[in-house]
Amino acid sequence: MSELDGQIPTAFDPFADANADDSGAGAKEYVHVRIQQRNGRKSLTTVQGLKKELSYNKILKDLKKEFCCNGTVVQDPELGQVIQLQGDQRKNVSNFLIQAGIVKKEHIKIHGF
Repeated sequence: MSELDGQIPTAFDPFADANADDSGAGAKEYVHVRIQQRNGRKSLTTVQGLKKELSYNKILKDLKKEFCCNGTVVQDPELGQVIQLQGDQRKNVSNFLIQAGIVKKEHIKIHGF
């Protein structure tokens, strides 16, 4: 029995490597574009993870003008500033951020359905 006890690992964390990669200094910072379902057909698109030195209000103004929708910038204690837009604007927002040169394509993650 003592041989088996020595071979069985007691604690194994399958996400240890992933968590270690995120905490490094060279970790990629992703911009997350998500959709949240409201009531019925209504939905909300959120954009988080943009650089802090960017002007969120100017980006929001351009997004609202480009996609003919309303939106706001919300201050979240954990996530920082988050841009919220009405409707499902995930593809539009990701294309806009790439074309404007704000974010590279490989740094955008689109979540939802």
